[in-house]
Amino acid sequence: MLTVRRAWERGHANHGWLAASHTFSFANYDDPRWRGFRALRVFNEDRIAPGAGFGMHGHRDMEIITYVLDGALRHTDSMGNTSVLERGGLQRMTAGTGVRHSEMNASATEPIHLVQIWILPERAGLTPSYEETSLRDNPPRGAFQRIAARKAQPDELTIHQDASIWLATLAPGETTNHSLAPERYAWVQVLRGMVTVNGHALQAGDGLAVCAERDLAFDAAAESEIMLFDLA
Repeated sequence: MLTVRRAWERGHANHGWLAASHTFSFANYDDPRWRGFRALRVFNEDRIAPGAGFGMHGHRDMEIITYVLDGALRHTDSMGNTSVLERGGLQRMTAGTGVRHSEMNASATEPIHLVQIWILPERAGLTPSYEETSLRDNPPRGAFQRIAARKAQPDELTIHQDASIWLATLAPGETTNHSLAPERYAWVQVLRGMVTVNGHALQAGDGLAVCAERDLAFDAAAESEIMLFDLA
């Protein structure tokens, strides 16, 4: 079964410095039908004004993954990590027993466009940790490339959950496939472009919940970037 979640159906918030779209219930937006999907709890698409961002704030017991689509993000946390992630940058922060961090637009003149993902961890009370990587020099083109998993390989992020995250960038007219193991689920999110998945036409911002399906076929109608979550 495939269930489409249209971009315009998401929750939206505009705070002037921040324009945010919430695929699942988040902050003041609550939709009882969409309070996450399996272990995937949050998928936010954020656009942050130059020089603005989220000041120091706390999290616990969550796997937090951020992917920079355009611009540059300055990250600082209570574990002593400081970095600037540019387009194609990926980071994972295990909040575990508690961590504080800030996320600021590193540019005083250009906006930043990013997605932030929260995944429920396999258990509470993990030791906080942080890691990052970048796809800037090696973007996944033509087929899905795994970018995060419980048993991560070099250049992949480690997430503490029975889940994996995949990315694909397709040229217009290009096709690819992704197969799920028995009794696995998937969430597909179109980050850019237009793509058809098993007959369902999706545009940027659209999501797709996948249940009881084994094979997914992707056909791009424009330059497209797709994120896929393989979930227990």
